[in-house]
Amino acid sequence: MKKGLLMLVMLIGMMMIAACGSNESSGAEDSDSGSEGSGETYTIGATQILEHPSLDAAYKGFKDAISEAGLNVEYDYQSAQNDMNNVSAISNKFVTDGVDLIFANSTPSALGALQATQDIPILFTSVTDPVGAGLVEAMDKPGENITGVTDLHPDAIKKTVEFIDKYFEGASVGLIYNAGEQNSVSQIESVKKAAEGTSLTFVERTVANSSEVQQAASTIVSEADVIYVVTDNTVVSALETVVGVANEQDIPLIVGEPNSLEKGGFATYGISYYDIGYRTGEMAVKVLTGKKETSDIPVEYPPKIELYINKQAAEKQGIEWNSEWDEAKFVEEK
Repeated sequence: MKKGLLMLVMLIGMMMIAACGSNESSGAEDSDSGSEGSGETYTIGATQILEHPSLDAAYKGFKDAISEAGLNVEYDYQSAQNDMNNVSAISNKFVTDGVDLIFANSTPSALGALQATQDIPILFTSVTDPVGAGLVEAMDKPGENITGVTDLHPDAIKKTVEFIDKYFEGASVGLIYNAGEQNSVSQIESVKKAAEGTSLTFVERTVANSSEVQQAASTIVSEADVIYVVTDNTVVSALETVVGVANEQDIPLIVGEPNSLEKGGFATYGISYYDIGYRTGEMAVKVLTGKKETSDIPVEYPPKIELYINKQAAEKQGIEWNSEWDEAKFVEEK
């Protein structure tokens, strides 16, 4: 009888210990509710104007930052295929679906998102001139629901123009761009301003779509000693055609970002698109977890720029190597 009572007391004691352990565990989970990695699932609408290596790298960096923060995210990725009608449709779909945040990867995508909603947070990158495009009032004054990271370091165009002036003195520089892209128009204006007082002159060809790029490149070579392609979405999407002309005519092709070197460009003062995408992802984590509002996060510039060179392109374009370029970062053509 005593033995049975003892066993009953021991059983009750074990049950009480288990119950206490369960309560402690439950309390720990509750205290972490709403923090990074808490288990809540967020939906992000991700859109870019078209698919090319720079934008793809930015998107990868964005996702990696969020993944490393431990957030559970479902992505609705949409490419506009360089069609402005698609940009509006995609943004409106995100609003209808009630996504938690929009990642707008390019100037047209950011403009489309902002036109579609004043309520859903928007984080942009791969935007060259967010102020000129009307996305924000100033770099330190983001919109109520929009902020992000630009893809143009303040010194990038200046240094690129200085590079051309130093190593191709007196050159006539051919500029090919889409006059319908605000980011491109802004860059072309910056190029001309940076060239004031240099030995350079300019000739221009504008295009409306990627099918016109080859013709523009073919006609500009009769007047240009160097071709300079800024980060224009339309031209970069058809860059191989410009590369072909530059190689055939032995004309140096200067580009606006390192990923274009992989397609056959010669040189650029550029940034890492992966890095600016990653930084935008870090901003998104703060917004999604309620630590910051978009209006509290100033727009940021890329942290640094460096000289990148494609040696293979230099050979194909008949460029005499300069030993001063030995310290550049080299990019292999793919």
